[in-house]
Amino acid sequence: MFKNCRRVRKSTFLQLVSMCCILSVLMVCWDQVDHHVVSHVKSYSYRYLISSYDFINKSLSVSPKEAAQFGSFPFLLNNENICKDQDVLLLLFVKSSPGNFKRRRAIRSTWGNESYIKNELGVIVKVVFAMGVHPDIPSKIIIQKTLHKEHMNHGDLIQQDFLDTFHNLTVKLLLQFRWTHENCAHARFLMTADDDVFIHLPNLVHHIQDLGRQNVRDLWIGHVHRGAPPIRQKNSKYYMSFEMYQWSSYPDYTAGAGYVVSGDVAAKIYQATLSLNASMYIDDVFMGICAILAGVSPQEHVYFSGEAKTPYHPCIYEKMITSHGHADDVRYLWKVATAPQVQEISSGLLGNLYCTAVKIMLLCKPYNSNTYSCMAAFT
Repeated sequence: MFKNCRRVRKSTFLQLVSMCCILSVLMVCWDQVDHHVVSHVKSYSYRYLISSYDFINKSLSVSPKEAAQFGSFPFLLNNENICKDQDVLLLLFVKSSPGNFKRRRAIRSTWGNESYIKNELGVIVKVVFAMGVHPDIPSKIIIQKTLHKEHMNHGDLIQQDFLDTFHNLTVKLLLQFRWTHENCAHARFLMTADDDVFIHLPNLVHHIQDLGRQNVRDLWIGHVHRGAPPIRQKNSKYYMSFEMYQWSSYPDYTAGAGYVVSGDVAAKIYQATLSLNASMYIDDVFMGICAILAGVSPQEHVYFSGEAKTPYHPCIYEKMITSHGHADDVRYLWKVATAPQVQEISSGLLGNLYCTAVKIMLLCKPYNSNTYSCMAAFT
């Protein structure tokens, strides 16, 4: 009996020591646990318990006069005739920064080459670059002169007089939808993408052509974030204060790196911007808020990437639409991704099985969550 008591006390003592160790670790790491686990649990619970996010729109509603102030910057560079008298399948807005000359050159010579698209794919895609002004005044003067020369040569820059910074990305979004409404409302589809995104234009064109034949409406496709929580850590680039957004979860939205909407959705989003407070500087989230007012929901497309690069492999290239993080290798990726042999790699039963196995190995890993999902391996 005495021995049993000693064993019980020893076991209890070990349990207490173990619990103290766990609590100590939690106290040290609580900040990380709270923001990376608890906030996501809260966010997902919140998203699926509420029936809609209509109350957010009511909270952010402003008068048309107030809403107009967020995007009422004069144009410094513009070309109102880009779409005039043309049957535009896709208007593609590339979010660029004034000093990113090399990126724009690479895009024009690869996936954004309008002549290639028209001659090889038989459709009209208009590619334009949206930007503000360089935030550094001494650099701004020199860069602005170079931008004027670039615009004279290509005529594809759309620039307004606001500082081109991270916190003005929503202003850039307003620019895109306003410009589309005024100058290219007849485009059947609108896409917005970052200038470090690679777009497989042949695959994208074939996909939206199929959608066009089906006369789709209310289309908004991309890499969807559902139940994402606001980040409350002040040292984060994406910090969101309670004063600006007090709710536990953002509405569903697509990653701003690249998404596509149908022409009717572009018109609805523009109308939504005319009555909302656009001080929300995370443009992806603001797009989600506008979509609530427009009555549109984002649809997941497994070959639109999030923030990460997609794996390099012909089996991936065959169906890829976008891949993020390509500042220096656009020309290489364009060459290998559009090579004729890519379309033959999965032909036949063996080819299909081979590519499925390859994609499972490349995509079905936890750390690939911000590129293509594992589901892409089976489509």
